[in-house]
Amino acid sequence: MTPELLLRRFGFVPIRLPDTKRLFDLVLILVGLPVWLPLILIIALAARVLQGPGVFFAQQRVGRGGRMFRMWKFRTMVPGAEGQLPRLLMEEGRGREWARLTKLVDDPRVTAWGRMLRRFSLDELPQIWNVLCGEMSLVGPRPVPRAEFGARYDAPTARAYCAHRPGMSGLWQVSGRNALSYEERLRLDRRYDRTRSLGGDAVILLRTLGVVLGGRGT
Repeated sequence: MTPELLLRRFGFVPIRLPDTKRLFDLVLILVGLPVWLPLILIIALAARVLQGPGVFFAQQRVGRGGRMFRMWKFRTMVPGAEGQLPRLLMEEGRGREWARLTKLVDDPRVTAWGRMLRRFSLDELPQIWNVLCGEMSLVGPRPVPRAEFGARYDAPTARAYCAHRPGMSGLWQVSGRNALSYEERLRLDRRYDRTRSLGGDAVILLRTLGVVLGGRGT
């Protein structure tokens, strides 16, 4: 009989320790509420005026334990952008770029408004909702779609990825972003799994602030 079952037998209910990383996320979100909530409302209103309906964009991503969740962002591309991708990949050089990064650095589908949001990583602010729902964390592995996860992640990296909630920021975002190869991204996911700590997360968030204020997003 396990100690927990033994305690229950005598009427004691074991107290489960809180998830300190989850508490860390929630406290920081609460402290930052006066900043991020008005900012989201202003961006949403501006996007509605400049781009019309469809302010938000949602896509399925792989979460902790391999569970799928709907990740939210501000829409930064023209309507129907996903349907245009196969044609773009047929253009010279774009297929190789997509194979190397799984994204297009100079993507013609991104609107002028969207480029501004991406430059300062403001398009990712709606992911705060994912953090509040427990689907993401402020810091963690880069959230990836199922197809990309299945095609590019080997078993050790998949285990490292699935051990954590995906992050709004992480080692990839503060270590070079698009200058990194895909293999380096995977290496950073494994490194985060080995070295994660609340202190390390705090350092990553401070470095993220520098990236955002410096306009070095994508």
